[in-house]
Amino acid sequence: MASRDEVLAVLKQLKDPASGSDLVSSGMVRALNIDGGEVRFVLEIDPARAAALQPVKSEAEEKISALDGVEKVSVVMTAHSAPKPPPDLKGSKPAEPQGPQKIAGVDRILAVASGKGGVGKSTVSANLAAALAAEGRRVGLLDADVYGPSQPRMLGVSGRPSSPDGKTILPMRNHGITMMSIGLMTREEEAVVWRGPMLMGALQQMLNQVQWGALDVLIVDLPPGTGDVQMTLAQKAELTGAVVVSTPQDIALLDARKGINMFEKLGTPIVGMIENMSTHICSNCGHEEHMFGHGGVAAEAAKLGVPLLAEIPLSMNIRVAADSGAPIVVSAPGSAQAQSFRALAKSLISEGHA
Repeated sequence: MASRDEVLAVLKQLKDPASGSDLVSSGMVRALNIDGGEVRFVLEIDPARAAALQPVKSEAEEKISALDGVEKVSVVMTAHSAPKPPPDLKGSKPAEPQGPQKIAGVDRILAVASGKGGVGKSTVSANLAAALAAEGRRVGLLDADVYGPSQPRMLGVSGRPSSPDGKTILPMRNHGITMMSIGLMTREEEAVVWRGPMLMGALQQMLNQVQWGALDVLIVDLPPGTGDVQMTLAQKAELTGAVVVSTPQDIALLDARKGINMFEKLGTPIVGMIENMSTHICSNCGHEEHMFGHGGVAAEAAKLGVPLLAEIPLSMNIRVAADSGAPIVVSAPGSAQAQSFRALAKSLISEGHA
C-alpha cells in the first residue's frame, strides 16, 4: 500500500500553472485518504480555472496510479462559488471575558515558555513536537510567538492556510505535526505591528477557530517574556502546564524566574524546566565546554521544587536542521541530540503531560 508521504511527494511535483506553486503548497489538495489500494483526494479550485486544471488532474491520477500498491485513484475537483480569504485575525473588538476553556478535540495543552529571547525555546518546541509524534502521539503545534514566528521555517511549512467558510481555519501539516502560525498569514519579511487587544483576539482565534482535529497534545510556542499572549493563553485555555526553557547563564535564569512567577500567579502548573545549550562538544577534538555555565537550571529547578526535564546540548547540527525545515528528531533520528528530545518526550508521556 502506498503511504501518505509517497502520494504527497508526487503531488508536490505537480505545479499550478497559474501560480507556479506545487499542488500541496498552494493548498489545493484536500481530504487525502488512502484506503487499501485506493487513493482519494479533492482538488479545491477556482471554478473559472476548471478546464485549465484538467490536465493537472489527469497527470496526478496517472502518476499516483504508477505507485506500488495503488489500484485505483479518485480525484474530484470542487470549487466554492467565490474564493473566501482566511479570517481577519486582527479582530474588531476584544473577546468577551471568559474563564479557561477546553479546545475542541484537544486532550492536553503544553505551553513552552522562556523568560527571555534567544534561549532556543522555538527550537525546543519544534523538536519536542516531532519527538512526541515519533512516539505515536497526535501532536499539534501553535506558534503563538506573534512578533517572531519561526515554526513555518523550522517545520518546512509554506503556503497560506485556507478557510472554507471565512471562519474555520484549516491548519498545515508536516513531519506528523499539525501546525498553525501567524507567520503563515503574513509575508516572511512583514512585521506584525499589533497592540494588546489585537494579539489577544488573534490568539483566541488560532486556538478556537483552527480545525485542530483530534490531538493528544497541543504544544504552544509562546513569545519570550510575560506579556499579553502568555496571560491570554493562561486565562482562556485549560493548560495542562508550562515547560520553561532557559540556558544555564545567570542572566537567562533571572528572566526564567519571572516567567515561572507569572505562571504561578495565573494558576498554571509548572511541568518542569529544560536546560538548553547545556554543554558543547567540539566536533574536531571532542573537548566538552560549558559555554553558558553549567547546572544553573538544575539548581533553579531544585530550588523551585520542579523537575529538570532535559539537558539539551549546544550543537550546530540542531541549528542546521532547524534552518533546513526538518528538526533533528526527523533529519537525524539516531543522533545523540535527537535522542535527548526523544527521552524528553517519553518522560512527558509517562508522567501524563503529553
